Amino acid sequence: MRYTLDKNEKYAVVKLHEQKLNTLISAELKSEILIISSQGYANMILDLAETQYCDSSGLSAILVGNRVCRNAGGNFILTNLSDAVKKLISISQLDQVLNITSSVNDAVKTLSADEVKK
Repeated sequence: MRYTLDKNEKYAVVKLHEQKLNTLISAELKSEILIISSQGYANMILDLAETQYCDSSGLSAILVGNRVCRNAGGNFILTNLSDAVKKLISISQLDQVLNITSSVNDAVKTLSADEVKK
């Protein structure tokens, strides 16, 4: 799995450098999310700007991230979704469950706003 990780004081940004988030990638992504969480990051942003396709195993990895962050009292935010990935999330009715923004900057603003509320 090709990705970059940018750790900040209050959140971590995982930018996936893969066109497909499928069975070949999802297990590694789940592992990486668990490792980041174990390092104390309750807030994560998953940047899928380069990802054009996602299957059910990819959705599973996304849901693991969402659950891990929520259980830690934080937020898991998806950003830069392609139309195909947005459509899959919508068809799966996960757009009601997942936190989705249009850019990493918007995701950071969402995290900051949530921090103020707490």
